[in-house]
Amino acid sequence: MKTCVLIPTYNEANTIGELIMQIRNHIPDVIIVDDGSSDSTGTVASKNLATVLTNEKNQGKGASLKKGFDYALVSGFGAVITMDGDGQHFTEDIPFFMRLAQYSNTGIIIGNRMLKIGNCPFVRLITNRFMSWLLSGITKQDIPDTQCGFRLIKKEVLEKVNLKTSHFETESEILLQASRLGFKIESVPVKTVYQGRSSYISPLVDTLRFIKLMMRQLWTSRP
Repeated sequence: MKTCVLIPTYNEANTIGELIMQIRNHIPDVIIVDDGSSDSTGTVASKNLATVLTNEKNQGKGASLKKGFDYALVSGFGAVITMDGDGQHFTEDIPFFMRLAQYSNTGIIIGNRMLKIGNCPFVRLITNRFMSWLLSGITKQDIPDTQCGFRLIKKEVLEKVNLKTSHFETESEILLQASRLGFKIESVPVKTVYQGRSSYISPLVDTLRFIKLMMRQLWTSRP
């Protein structure tokens, strides 16, 4: 299965070069979406042989993911592995996703960081557990870490979902739509490291966006 790695980025010049080199030990095709960075993220990514797509202005993680998905489909990839650009995810976990995808009819394989939480910030941990519980209930599938951005999504899913959101809630929207379309969602344990950096997630704004997404999902699910 021809697979690429897709990374939405915003001001990740300090980490993106090394990350791309590590990824290319496993997969040669890396797509970077530079979401209006004010640093040299795009330049560094290009020098490290990644395909770089650029948003002239910052549009949000979801918008960058959608742009990358469209490019991957046009380019003939059978699956897309998404990762964060800050070095939080370990590239040596990539083969686990690819091996499971090859022998499974699962539509989405999502990383599960909850088996070894390490130094995960307490507020993030509680929020993640609550959202995972909620989405697992709505999708009627056991998804212990719905907020993990390290995941493999097969072409069949990307061709059928119609994503409406543009920010961090897009990752939840993909799971909701895929489940509604009948795709199985499976989890695989992954390692993660929290860098102690400030998150781009706005607790208030992004929580409201998530609630809006949930309300729309519940409304459209009514008979």
